[in-house]
Amino acid sequence: MSLVHTTDSAVLAGRAAGAEYIQARAAAWLPFMVAAWIFSGGIILFEPSLYEFFFVPVFGLAILAGLRLYRSTLPLLVLTLVMVPFSLIAAFQVVNIEMSQAFIFAIVTVFLLLTTYFAANYVAVDTHRRMRTIIIAYAAIAVLSSIIGVLGYLHLIPGGELFLRYGRVKAMFKDPNVFGPFLILPAIFALQKVLLTRNLKRMVTGSAVFLIVFVGVFASFSRAAWGNFAASALLCFLLVFLLEAGIRDKVRLILLGLAGGALLIVALAGIISTPAFNALFETRASVTQDYDTGETGRLGRQGYAFDLALQHPWGLGPMEFGTLEISEAPHNSYVTVIHHYGWGGGLAFYLLIGLTLWRGIWGLRFNATRLLLIPLLSAYVPLVVEAAIIDIDHWRHFFLIIGLIWGVTTFNAADRPRPEREAALI
Repeated sequence: MSLVHTTDSAVLAGRAAGAEYIQARAAAWLPFMVAAWIFSGGIILFEPSLYEFFFVPVFGLAILAGLRLYRSTLPLLVLTLVMVPFSLIAAFQVVNIEMSQAFIFAIVTVFLLLTTYFAANYVAVDTHRRMRTIIIAYAAIAVLSSIIGVLGYLHLIPGGELFLRYGRVKAMFKDPNVFGPFLILPAIFALQKVLLTRNLKRMVTGSAVFLIVFVGVFASFSRAAWGNFAASALLCFLLVFLLEAGIRDKVRLILLGLAGGALLIVALAGIISTPAFNALFETRASVTQDYDTGETGRLGRQGYAFDLALQHPWGLGPMEFGTLEISEAPHNSYVTVIHHYGWGGGLAFYLLIGLTLWRGIWGLRFNATRLLLIPLLSAYVPLVVEAAIIDIDHWRHFFLIIGLIWGVTTFNAADRPRPEREAALI
C-alpha cells in the first residue's frame, strides 16, 4: 500500500515538475511572441490579417504561462460577450453582400475585442517591462513602415508603387487613412521621452523616431491623420507640462516646445517645397473637396446613414450601406457601428469608448504609471474624435490602445511605486 502511495506521489511530482517546466518555457517565449504580434499590426493587407493569426499562438502561450485575469478588466469581457449576438444578428441582415463576408467581418470584430481584453490583463502584470516590449515593437514597425512608404513614394526602391494608393503612402496597409493614424502612438511615446529625459542619447533616439514618423504621417496625406498627430502631440505636451514637470522642467519644456515647433515648421516647409510633395499637399490641404459636400458628400451621406440606423434596430449588416443609394461609406464610426452591429452593438461600442476615456482620465491621478498613460491617453482622445469622420471599428491599433489603457490603470490598483523617471520612460 505504501509502495503504491509512493509511486502515485512520484507521478504527481513528475507531472507538477513537467507543468512547471512548460509554464516556465511559455513565459520565456511569450514576450518574443507578443513583440512579433505587435509588429505584425503594421501589415494589414487582408482580413483576417497576420495580426489575428499571430494572436492565436500568443494567447495559447499566455494561457500556458499562467495569464492572470483581473476583476477590473471584466467590463471589457462583458462588452465583448454582448457584442457577439448583436454582431451575428446584424450579419444576417445583409441583402446585397455575401453572408460569408458579413460573418468574417463580425468575427474579426469580436476577435479584436478579445485582443483588447488580453492586452489589458497582460500589461497589468510587470507593467513597465511589458509595456516597453510592446512600444518598442510598435515603434520598430512604425519607423520601418514610414521609411519604406516614403522611399516608395519617391520611387527610390523597386516596386515602390505597392506601398501607395491614390498616389499617397499606405505602406503595408490597405488605406493611407489607416496607415497615418497607426503611426501616432509610438511617436507620442518618443515625444514624451524627448520632453522629459536628460540623457542625450535617449533624446536623440526619441527625436529620430518622432521625425521619421512625422514624415510618414505627412506622406499619408490624410488630413484626419495630420490633425490627429498635431492634437496628440499637443495633448501630450500639456499633460507632461501640467502633471510631470517641476518648475525648472517647465522652463525647459517651453524652450523645447518653441525650438521643436520651429524645427518642425522648417522641416515641413522643406518637404512641401519639393515637387514630389507639393502638388498633392495643395490638393489635400484644401478645406473641402468634392466628396465632402453635397447630398452624396461626407456630411450628406452621414445624415442619410443616421436615418437608416434609426430605421433598422438590428442593423443593416457589414458593408451593406455601400450597396444602397450612396455607394461611398458615411465615414462616421458612431453611425456605422449601428449599421454593422445594430442598436445593441452600437451601444456596447459607445460604452467601450466612454468607459475607456473615464479609465484613462481617472488613471492620471496615480504616479505609478502616469508616464505610461499620458501617451496612451494623448493618442486615444484625438482618435475618438477622428472616429466621427472615419471608420475605426476594425483598426487594430485602436483596440490595442484601449486594452493598454485598461491594463495600465489596472496596475494602479496595486498602488506600487514606479521606477525613477529615466527608467520609466519608454
